[in-house]
Amino acid sequence: MNNQDIIEYIRQGSVPLQTMADLQPLVDAIGDARFVLLGEASHGTSEFYTWRIELSKLLIAQKGFHFVAVEGDWPSCYYMNRYVKQYEDALQTPHEVMAQFNRWPTWMWANQEILQWIEWLRADNSKKSSHEKVGFYGLDMYSLWESMEEVIRHLKALDAPEDQIALAERAFSCFEPYGNDGQQYGFRAWSEDADCAEEVVQLLKGMQRQRHTEANEADDESSFSNELNALVAVNAERYYRSMIRGGPDSWNIRDRHMTEALQKLTDFHGHGEGGKAIVWEHNTHIGDARATDMAEDGMVNVGQLVRELYGSDQVFAVGFGSYEGTVIAANAWAAPTQTMQVPQAIRNSWEYLFHEASASDQLIIFDKDTDILMDNRGHRAIGVVYHPRNERGNYVPTMLSSRYDAFIYLDQTHALQPLVFREHEPMPMIP
Repeated sequence: MNNQDIIEYIRQGSVPLQTMADLQPLVDAIGDARFVLLGEASHGTSEFYTWRIELSKLLIAQKGFHFVAVEGDWPSCYYMNRYVKQYEDALQTPHEVMAQFNRWPTWMWANQEILQWIEWLRADNSKKSSHEKVGFYGLDMYSLWESMEEVIRHLKALDAPEDQIALAERAFSCFEPYGNDGQQYGFRAWSEDADCAEEVVQLLKGMQRQRHTEANEADDESSFSNELNALVAVNAERYYRSMIRGGPDSWNIRDRHMTEALQKLTDFHGHGEGGKAIVWEHNTHIGDARATDMAEDGMVNVGQLVRELYGSDQVFAVGFGSYEGTVIAANAWAAPTQTMQVPQAIRNSWEYLFHEASASDQLIIFDKDTDILMDNRGHRAIGVVYHPRNERGNYVPTMLSSRYDAFIYLDQTHALQPLVFREHEPMPMIP
C-alpha cells in the first residue's frame, strides 16, 4: 500500500484528541469487553500515562471495571492497592506508598502522574462499598525476594502453624546464597545444577491450601495476595534459570506469568461471573504478538494470550505512539535517569504516517473490514534503556490494525516527572 493512500485513510478515519470528552467514542467502541489493554510506547512518557489514566477513569465510571493491573511488581503495587481501598492497616500517605517502588527503574511507577492517579482512585473508592472498590495490582514477576519476604511476614502476622512458616522459610533460605541477584541464581542453576524449584512449588501449594482454609473472611484479599506472591516465586525461579539459556523462553515465561496473574485476579473479582480488568503495559506486551515479528521468533505476549483464552470479542487493545519529544530513560541498565530527546519518527513508520496525516493528537478506532492498515511497517518501542542514536533499532515491524483495536497517536510528547527514592538494582527488565 502506498504512503499517500494510508495517510488519506488516517486523515479521514481519525478524530482529534484534545479533551477527556474526545475519548467517549473509544469507550463506546470498547462496549462490553471484559479486558481493556492500554499500551505505551515507552515507560517514561507523561502523555502515555495521563491519557491512559483519563481513559481508565471513564471505563471505571461507565463500564464498572473492577481493577487496574500493571507492568509492576506484585508486592509494591499491593501496598498501593490497600491504600486506595483504605484498608485499616494501609500506609497512611501517598508518598509512603510511592516509596515502595524502590527498585530500578523506579520512575515507572514512582512518578507525579501516578501520584495524582492514586489520590483520584482513593477518593473515588471512598464513595463505594468495600465490594465495589477498584483495585490496583502488579502483574510482573521480578520481585522474587520481596514476594518471599511478604509470604513469611503474612504467615507470622496470622500466627500460622509452625510447619507452614517453616516451609516458607525453607524456600526463602534456598535463594539466600544468591544475594537478591536473580542472574547469579540462574547461572548457578545452569552451571552447577543448583535448583530451588521444588521448594517454591511446595510453597505455592501450601499457600493455595491455606487460602481455602484461612478464617479471615474480612480480609480475604490478604490471603489471595499471599498466594500471588508464592506464584511470583515459582515463575521467577523458572524465569531466572531460562535467562541463561537464551532464546524466547524467558520472555514467554514472563508474559505467561502476567497472563496467569491476570486470570487469577479476574476470577477473584468476578464473584462467579468473571471480573473486568484494565491492563497497563508496554505496547510490546498488550499488542498481539502475532501481528509483529515476535511470532517469527517464537514469542507470545499478554495481548495474544488473553485473546486466545477469552476470545477477541472480550478483549480490546489500545496502542500508543508519538512522533517526537522527550522521555525519561537511561543509557545502560541501572545507570542514572536522564531526560532524553526522542527524534522525529523515521520515514515510512506508522508514527511518520500519522504525523503526515495531521501533526496533532489523534485517535483512530480500527475497522476490521479494511486491510489498509495491515502493512508491515515499523512502530517505535522505547525501553527503560534507550539509545536515540540507534533509532532504527527501536522499531518493531507491525501490522497496526491487527496488533490493536484502536491507536492513540500523540504528536509531541514529554518526559514524565519521576519521584526520587533510594534505588537498588534488580534483574534487567524487557520493555
